[in-house]
Amino acid sequence: MNLYSKKQRWKIILLGIALVLISASLFFSNSIVSKVSIRERYRVKQWAEAIKKKAELVQLTNRTFSQLRDKERNEMELWSIATKEILKPVDGQQMPDYTLPLKIIGINKSIPVIIFDNNNDISEHLHLDFTYSDFNNLHDAIPDTTVKRMFNDTLLYLANSWKYKITIEIDEGLVMNCAYTDSKEITRLERERDSLIHAFNIELKANEGAVPVLLIDADSDSILATNLPLSNQRRSELLETIEQLKHSNKAIPINFGSKQHSLLYYDDSPELKKLQYFPYVQFIIFTLFIFVGYLIFNTFRKAEQNQVWAGMAKETAHQLGTPLSSLLAWVQYLETQNIDPNIPVEMQKDVSRLEQVANRFSKIGSATQLEDKNIVETVSTVIDYLKLRISSKIQFSIQSDSQEMLVPHNPPLIEWVIENITKNAVDSMETSGQLNIHISRDNTHVNIDIQDTGKGIANNQFKTIFKPGYTTKKRGWGLGLSLVKRIINEYHKGNVFVLHSEIDKGTTFRISLRH
Repeated sequence: MNLYSKKQRWKIILLGIALVLISASLFFSNSIVSKVSIRERYRVKQWAEAIKKKAELVQLTNRTFSQLRDKERNEMELWSIATKEILKPVDGQQMPDYTLPLKIIGINKSIPVIIFDNNNDISEHLHLDFTYSDFNNLHDAIPDTTVKRMFNDTLLYLANSWKYKITIEIDEGLVMNCAYTDSKEITRLERERDSLIHAFNIELKANEGAVPVLLIDADSDSILATNLPLSNQRRSELLETIEQLKHSNKAIPINFGSKQHSLLYYDDSPELKKLQYFPYVQFIIFTLFIFVGYLIFNTFRKAEQNQVWAGMAKETAHQLGTPLSSLLAWVQYLETQNIDPNIPVEMQKDVSRLEQVANRFSKIGSATQLEDKNIVETVSTVIDYLKLRISSKIQFSIQSDSQEMLVPHNPPLIEWVIENITKNAVDSMETSGQLNIHISRDNTHVNIDIQDTGKGIANNQFKTIFKPGYTTKKRGWGLGLSLVKRIINEYHKGNVFVLHSEIDKGTTFRISLRH
């Protein structure tokens, strides 16, 4: 009965179930991340389309401004011609007809205009936000001549700051300058246009928590708008950032005017980037949970095994006690009878052996007392006992670097170890073979090598053979080598392992004890 094989089969089944559950969880998590990523990119494209519409609206507004300015310029050119006709000196006694010029001048209802001559004296002003009366009221403590000069200088400064000017030549040596600016209607529309651009910037900033975006001029690679912290970046760092964003997603073109071509770069949101690592974090957590659970389960299982081992061993020792006492009495009785004297002697040896076995079992689970004794003598004693009870076709040999090697050990338990390994070696050799034992010493350890000429062990089974329940025998329980490892590793703090093995050539076990 191979308990180890059954246990391994169940381990593989449970591991397979765990892997299926983890794979299903990871697949589900990756599916969610993928859907969120697709949805986020879709929202970015929708947002970009909305920005495009706003950009088109800004372009339309700019074209409207251009048309209105052209119209106002035409009006001002007509207005200047009409003004020139009115200001032109009159020849003769007949007054010219100013009906048409005055009608043309009256067309200007909203365009601010300031007219001044070569001497910078203001001759006329229209549609300003303030009048001379307003100015005079603000400076009522100042003489009128000074107020007039200040008002004239203010208008002259304002006229020079305007970008639109028309020169009117009234007569030879007499030139009037007509300065004007956008009408109040265009100014109002510009404010609305600017509010649209401001709304675009707010829209860009509002997207900061969702998706990092960078809007650049395609021709100069200059930043037009962004919600990334790039204000203090050098150009090389900016180009590096643009290159990174190029690899993340394809840029979306946005045109704000006929001469400006812009590109909108975007990246995954911080939340999505964190979510992309979630499956791996989940996998690590699952793995740690399974690993910790296995360690806890294995610890409890080993503790339970130890209790079972100790309980069975002590119960066996207890059960052997009563028949041993009876056998001792019968041996003593046979010694008084007229029989072959060798019979009670050999029986006494077997009874002593049974006492030793009971002693071994009684030590399992108890604090092991280690004594500095000659390990060579311990090994030789058990081998001498086994020689008489094993087939004569098995040849034994014991070699040691010295006849006396003091090692802290428990002789009954070490004899049990040697006996188990020897019996396994004899079973492996079947009918005949050679079993060699070599005891050597190095700086820290005494090594006991047990070499047989049996079937050998495959390399992948060097550690497996020490597992409880593992056996190659049809009627074996797989406890012998497990007990060997427990005695050497736990009770003597040493080590036992397969030193070397070849199939059909033999195996060498090594027992290593600190001296």
